[in-house]
Amino acid sequence: MSISSNASRTYTIQEASRLTGLPASTLRYYEGIGIIEPIERDADSKHRVYSEDNLNLLDAIACLNATGLSLNDMREYIRNRNKGVAAAGEQVMLLEQQEERLASEARLLEVRLNYVKLKIAYWKAIEAHNDSDAKDIGNQARLLAQSLKKLGNK
Repeated sequence: MSISSNASRTYTIQEASRLTGLPASTLRYYEGIGIIEPIERDADSKHRVYSEDNLNLLDAIACLNATGLSLNDMREYIRNRNKGVAAAGEQVMLLEQQEERLASEARLLEVRLNYVKLKIAYWKAIEAHNDSDAKDIGNQARLLAQSLKKLGNK
């Protein structure tokens, strides 16, 4: 930790990493690809010096990352964030697109889960020598597998 001339708290890359949950390598990477602006450097050591504002931005980026937002979309989101209210419509559109991607992923996961449940029921029926139930469940699983293949190819 160091103290800058305006007496605001600053943080090392290790502290920023710990506080944001983003690995130091990711912080460097995000800086390198322009998701975040270049971080100020200490005049003597030349090490990165993160401000409270930097940490606030990194917290927002960590949340975007946790939603699975692509790097390009994160970059756009940050650019729009800096524009403020003028970019509100663009932010809504960007987040609505992510919402739809996540909803699609959730639908696919639900079908996968149902397929696995059917396969469990199938093998339990086989184990119990209940051929009739096994046949019915197997047919249901085949139908669901067709849906799964279609969803997986989108």
